[in-house]
Amino acid sequence: MTIEEVLAFEEMQIFDRKSVNIDPKVLAIPIIAFANADGGTVAIGISDKTRRIEGVDYNIRKLNELLRVPFDFCVPTVKAEIEKIQCVDFEGRKNHVLLMHIEPSMEVHANQADEVFMRVGDKSKKLTFEERMQLMYDKGERFFEDKPVPEADIEDIDLGFVKNYIDQIGYSKTPMEYLKENKGFVKEKNGMMQISSAAILLFGKNPQLYFPRARVRFIRYEGTEEHVGAEMNVIKDVIFEGTILKMITDAVAYLDTQIKEKTYLGKEGRFVTEEEYPKFVRQEIIVNAVTHRDYSIRGTDIQIKMFDGRIVVESPGKLPGLVKTNNIRHTHFSRNPKIAEFLKAYSFVKEYGEGVDRMWKELEAIGLQGPEYKINAFMLQAIIRNSALPERKPRFEKDNHGLVIDKTLIVGENHGLVDEKPRFESKESLFQIIDNAVCSKELTPTIAGNVKRIVEVFDLNQIFGRKEIKNELGYGDYKAGKAIEVMQLLNIIVPVEGKGKGKYVLKEM
Repeated sequence: MTIEEVLAFEEMQIFDRKSVNIDPKVLAIPIIAFANADGGTVAIGISDKTRRIEGVDYNIRKLNELLRVPFDFCVPTVKAEIEKIQCVDFEGRKNHVLLMHIEPSMEVHANQADEVFMRVGDKSKKLTFEERMQLMYDKGERFFEDKPVPEADIEDIDLGFVKNYIDQIGYSKTPMEYLKENKGFVKEKNGMMQISSAAILLFGKNPQLYFPRARVRFIRYEGTEEHVGAEMNVIKDVIFEGTILKMITDAVAYLDTQIKEKTYLGKEGRFVTEEEYPKFVRQEIIVNAVTHRDYSIRGTDIQIKMFDGRIVVESPGKLPGLVKTNNIRHTHFSRNPKIAEFLKAYSFVKEYGEGVDRMWKELEAIGLQGPEYKINAFMLQAIIRNSALPERKPRFEKDNHGLVIDKTLIVGENHGLVDEKPRFESKESLFQIIDNAVCSKELTPTIAGNVKRIVEVFDLNQIFGRKEIKNELGYGDYKAGKAIEVMQLLNIIVPVEGKGKGKYVLKEM
């Protein structure tokens, strides 16, 4: 990355500029905001108003104060990586601008005044008490399922169902003892019983009395799109209520009745019947929605929308913790750990990632694309499709002598590699994708520069991961991981099978 790129880039969700003369307490604000959001970079040594290059080399005392900000002015400490960019300052001296790269954090960070900030666009927004609580729920520092339900008492709990559950898990004491002594389902405070949200949702006689929209709605549309008004194309609309377990069981059973089957002649001359969506996949997509929805959002329900060609499950709440749409397959985190643990006793999945990975494998095994995840306002959309992937040509195959060869290479008669055929016209194809992402403000110049260096260093067929990037380029673990994450988002690398997790090659273009 160059100083010209730093100057040209606009302040945004993951980038900010600050003067070297900034007060350490003020610098703590964007650092905290980045850590509480998606991470980001603060360029120190450039006036954020005039973009005048001040540099940091001739103000060592001030620089040292600012370097201590993530440790001394952030509670808890914020992880940051430091990078220096060469420049010529406004006085014509050779100098450096400091880049402070902030990692997204699993913790909620505050300043010394116990104020919490969140990066929203190009601003660091101070959170209200309610917003701070929501952030704590999202990061797992607190759980909404532990919050007491006002007005609820022990009469709202189905002790018979609690008895069935403790028999299932082999708990030998009474249902009331289980509720009081395990997981904090029921607590006594000032002589009054407090019933948690999890207790109502899992064991309540009528959970919708206190959580009216904690339900699942199935909507079947005719065609491939959703229409309203005079063109409304809803042909089925069914609502499932009750406890968490009842909603999942009823919704999964009903969806089973809506699945089409196809029969064809198999390889061995026998007829084979296939469902348009695998049983595990359609169950898992509902289980995940019910288990991990944000129950603090009371204005809407979970919706299963079935179209010709796809099923869309919408669940209130963004992805929790550090789970993102691009890492959900292998990142495990539960917004509602008590609900997740309860469902484990009934052979349902426990965390994000375990079942998601299996969904991918089952869909790919029958030629379908993996599940898609999108964030739409405060809703998470999970999409599965029944259309096949376009036919892919294998990149590697065995030759007549049983040797594994790369089909992107020209092979001579003696089966020696005599020439290399470029897998794409030039690396400029990849550079153009990176530059386009910078122009559209999807990437900061800093991260784009890191990715470009990786493209330059590694050969077209070379396998690499975090370790190789760190060894070749001297990047820290965060910077290497961030670069790989960006390359996945840009779709310019593909994972390599059989080399362990986290290994990639540059993608054919």
